[in-house]
Amino acid sequence: MITKEEKFDIVSETERLVIRPLNKQDYQNWLNEFKKREPSQHRYDKGKVDMSECTYQWFVHLVDKHQELALTNIAHVFALFRKDDGTHVGMVDFSTLARDEFKWARIGYTIHNQYWRKGYGKEAVTEALNIAFNHLDFHRIEAHINVDNSASFHLAESVGMQYECTRKGFIFEFGEWTDNLVYYKNYTD
Repeated sequence: MITKEEKFDIVSETERLVIRPLNKQDYQNWLNEFKKREPSQHRYDKGKVDMSECTYQWFVHLVDKHQELALTNIAHVFALFRKDDGTHVGMVDFSTLARDEFKWARIGYTIHNQYWRKGYGKEAVTEALNIAFNHLDFHRIEAHINVDNSASFHLAESVGMQYECTRKGFIFEFGEWTDNLVYYKNYTD
């Protein structure tokens, strides 16, 4: 078991990616890649977003908040960077749902839409699950996915997550309570 302080220092690498928490020096890279996003491709893609409020001070607060969430084991947020040039391509996060005898978390993932269809999602989520099980001491990881978000559930399936159920009226978004597919993976799977 690692210490609380080590949870924020996790760095992992895949063939093409470095996965680690954001730090204050990432600001310009992070901002540039958000500004390069293409228009929305579908309902669950925010596409271009207004970054005018995202000053350096705002970003420093974000980095500090991520560290606080990790140290208190509420959430663990990781940025995804290409190894060859350091470009920020997306994020993956774990929100703790329960600890004690459950060791249970929810995974979230996003790849900037200008980097879709290059395999970064599968590569990042595969390694993120390794981080969750082997460094963050989770036993069960769930993905909660909108029923019509085929890209997301195909990604979950491609990394070995299994469909468990559909939770009715599970999350309030788009002005209504929506259903979610639940995919899961246990450490022992």
